[in-house]
Amino acid sequence: MAALAKYAPRYQLEVGAPEGDEWLRVDRILEPGSPELTELLKRDDEASNHRTAHANALSMLSFYAGRAPATALLLWALEGRVLDIRPQNLWVRPHEGHGIAAVAIRSATFLPGGLETLYDVVLRQHLLALSEELHQRTRAGLRQLHGGVAAGCAMGFCAATREEVTVRPEYLLDRWRTFSTKAPGGLARLGEVEIAAGKLVYLRNTCCLYYTSEVGKGTLCGSCCLTPRDERLTAYEGGRPILTV
Repeated sequence: MAALAKYAPRYQLEVGAPEGDEWLRVDRILEPGSPELTELLKRDDEASNHRTAHANALSMLSFYAGRAPATALLLWALEGRVLDIRPQNLWVRPHEGHGIAAVAIRSATFLPGGLETLYDVVLRQHLLALSEELHQRTRAGLRQLHGGVAAGCAMGFCAATREEVTVRPEYLLDRWRTFSTKAPGGLARLGEVEIAAGKLVYLRNTCCLYYTSEVGKGTLCGSCCLTPRDERLTAYEGGRPILTV
């Protein structure tokens, strides 16, 4: 499992219950009104200076979803096994700015079952539950929040084609489509993965509103639905630098 880090830094996973106040256990993040979730939102807002609470929620969720479940998604894509990342077994360490700096798991154990089990531990118990809590806190729309979930999960597949050591993009594209087609939360309708310049890229159908932040300064993410689809693909083919979760 440690070998997955060769594909991209987001797949690095620490094994064993971590020590230190900087680590947040995921099941506590998901509790209504939790101070742990407040801390994640505060860090993202301080890094970007969002105009609204719901933009803060959308931005935070996109970065979070692109990191916390990445190892489990790639392991399923490559081996068909489901790593036990149920919330009570998972910790995250927030980055000083955006997103998650590190992820830890209690032990490297696997759950019986296949895709439905993956849906349960990654989506129903975790990211969709987090979306609901953010919706209740900030009134961010569930469709937009689920769009962040979709974008983050997609990066679990796309990022493995962006470094020197890569998986064939055609293979991971097929695995993404298998994952997304029947995924809870309607993820398949919220964006699509395509091949551009020999790599997997994601095209969103929702907006994270990052461009409204002080740091964003009106710049759209490379995958943003506010840019026409053909223009996004042309930019990806040309190797334009992009903001990714």
